[in-house]
Amino acid sequence: MFIPMQGFISSFRLLDILDIILVAFVLYKLFMLIRNTRAVALVKGLLVLGVVTVISRILDLHVINWMLQQGMTIILVALPVVFQPELRRALEQIGRGRFLRSGQVISIEEVERLLDEVVAVVDNLSKEKVGALIVFEREVGLNDYIDTGIAIDGRISRELLGNIFIPNTPLHDGAVIIRENKIMAAGCLLPLTSDRSLATELGTRHRAAIGISELADAVVVVVSEETGSVSYTYGGHIYRHLDSTALRNVLMTFLNRPSKGLANIFKWRPSK
Repeated sequence: MFIPMQGFISSFRLLDILDIILVAFVLYKLFMLIRNTRAVALVKGLLVLGVVTVISRILDLHVINWMLQQGMTIILVALPVVFQPELRRALEQIGRGRFLRSGQVISIEEVERLLDEVVAVVDNLSKEKVGALIVFEREVGLNDYIDTGIAIDGRISRELLGNIFIPNTPLHDGAVIIRENKIMAAGCLLPLTSDRSLATELGTRHRAAIGISELADAVVVVVSEETGSVSYTYGGHIYRHLDSTALRNVLMTFLNRPSKGLANIFKWRPSK
């Protein structure tokens, strides 16, 4: 074993190091791209199938190994169809020169400013009984839903949010999706929950808020058009009748977190 290793080291070039770095960089960028979509769950599923295939081969489980290999072949053929939105987005970002850009990490001061603006506009909408649906993206990306709305990509302000939800305007019925400190899009379409045990007074906005929180780790703020009551959803559950202080505390808990690194392992989950 020593001789082959010695031959490998002697034939290793500086260009090989550059090759490895470039491949690692491209894989990292691809991961960051799918991290903002539901495709990350599909990738995890493929990895699990790959590990099971290797284990079945090691243990000489011939029938299972054959079935998994045939299934993997079919999946590989179907991948371009399954990942079509992500592939299109990647090509668009490469064409616009955005593929090499790094993501933004906002400071605690910016989080505080964001909360001031959001809580102020929610309080005002609640008093005027104007319906609103505000989605805060967290670790699971929401690009699939952002694409259903009107792109804004603007800095959060109470004036902008207030104008979006003015009744009888083109965007007031859909959801606003916020990423970091920006409104990514408005008028977005969200999936409705299929939970039949919900209270009958909960309308489409509340059901959409619960629906998206079932599929992602987003926290969603809802203002009722009928009562002006403020609620939020997380993990498929709804928490109702919040005042401004409670809303701010909830959002601070969810949003004031490290955006990268091992600290993401530790996530606080609210009680009902």
